[in-house]
Amino acid sequence: MEKPLVNPTVDQSDPELQKLILFYNETLGFCPNSVLTMFHRPRIAYAFIEMNKAVMENKGRVTSALKRLIAYVSSYSTGCRYCQAHTIRAAERYGASDEQLVNIWEFETHSSFSEAEKAALAYSIAASAVPNMVNDEIATRLRQHWNEGEIVEISGVVALFGYLNRWNDSMGTEMEKGAIESGKELLESKGWNVGKHEY
Repeated sequence: MEKPLVNPTVDQSDPELQKLILFYNETLGFCPNSVLTMFHRPRIAYAFIEMNKAVMENKGRVTSALKRLIAYVSSYSTGCRYCQAHTIRAAERYGASDEQLVNIWEFETHSSFSEAEKAALAYSIAASAVPNMVNDEIATRLRQHWNEGEIVEISGVVALFGYLNRWNDSMGTEMEKGAIESGKELLESKGWNVGKHEY
């Protein structure tokens, strides 16, 4: 794309927007352009933020780091480079080990991933596929390691990033400097690049 479909909102006078910016400065180190784009219709941005907080809240054994790795695997499966960079950055910031970050695509065989984590990541790939690939085998494997509330949390992450993947690839959202740095550091060796998200 020659330019983003819609430019981020830059209204510095809106106090609610400033709260959103502060929230993301704490979680990612910057406010994503995706949220600033949604803010053209503030209710969409607020609804997204509330869903994001609810999905990423930890109520069971699904850790913050695992949720971000699930989001990364899901975003990779759908091809959204914007979300790949954001989620791998967030996984690092929320405590994923260096071994897990480097070996995420060997998760089925790598010793840094538990059987429960492997089941969640395999489910994420199947749930992100179009058409959906979740079957009895994947469901049974997931149930062996996670209770129903935790499966809801895992599914919430996949669904949330399904929304974000479509939003950012359709909008051609410009990638922020911090996300580009994380993508280059953690993903470039596996073939990642900024793609359509650089102008």
